[in-house]
Amino acid sequence: MKLISGTANETLARDIADVLDVPLTNIDIERFRDQEIFARINENVRGEDIFLIQPTSAPANDHLMELLILIDALVRASAKRITAVVPYYGYARQDRKTGGRTPISAKLVANLISTAGADRVLTVDLHAGQIQGFFDIPTDNLFGQPVFVTDIKDQWSAKDREDLMFVSPDTGGVVRTRSIAKMFNADIAIVDKRRPKAGESEVMNIIGDVAGRNCILYDDIIDSGGTIANAASALKDHGASSVSAYITHGVLSGPAVERITNSELKEVVILDTIGQPEAVKACDKIRELSAATLLGEAIRRIANDESVSKLFG
Repeated sequence: MKLISGTANETLARDIADVLDVPLTNIDIERFRDQEIFARINENVRGEDIFLIQPTSAPANDHLMELLILIDALVRASAKRITAVVPYYGYARQDRKTGGRTPISAKLVANLISTAGADRVLTVDLHAGQIQGFFDIPTDNLFGQPVFVTDIKDQWSAKDREDLMFVSPDTGGVVRTRSIAKMFNADIAIVDKRRPKAGESEVMNIIGDVAGRNCILYDDIIDSGGTIANAASALKDHGASSVSAYITHGVLSGPAVERITNSELKEVVILDTIGQPEAVKACDKIRELSAATLLGEAIRRIANDESVSKLFG
């Protein structure tokens, strides 16, 4: 087995390497003056089982192109098997046609990864489950839920957990929210919202009695933070004792940090699937959990031809 890291999230790659006790393979990634990407593998990888770690987070196009170029370099270096470890799968929100003459970009990206020469894909909490079907190669979609469940048990006493209520920030996340609520035998609530235009949301109603409850908003992506901030305000207006959020991928673009800081949220907990800037790390309301153990164990199981699904029972 060999581990290779692109430049998108080298900290996570090093943590995965520590979990597996396998060093990262030495590579060079350079950019020409016109921003063309050049990659060189500095070690022999012929006949090796390669795990290439590269989330396609912002700048999404650069990181995606870097992933494709690294895959091509490994194919031409005669690697036996190439697994693209993409902790955050960019373009996942474009998983269907939303109107006339619009693309399904999540499918396009899947085609690019397959065509480049990847033999399988490992990712975390795809925005929509059907994206697995966009690939013509084996695709393992891990869930961040076990990491969050462990943290909630550590952060909340058994008595406080009796008042927990898990909240889906929209109707599309109900199945995901119900799944984690079952782990605590807790109730769920739903935020019914209207989105006037892309990137903006307006909370309309809360489905469920949240009065006196410690509410946990649960979702897969937080981008600009508007939906979560508005949902937290609505929950407090309906009598919630506290509002926290557990969200897998912290895209956190634009005014997200400011919105979270000024919101009713007690804290926002994310996984380190995306490398974060200093502004995010400095925010007192944002806490990051490591996905390295989860990804490392999945990589070990794939390398040893063991079941990945057994990680989740």
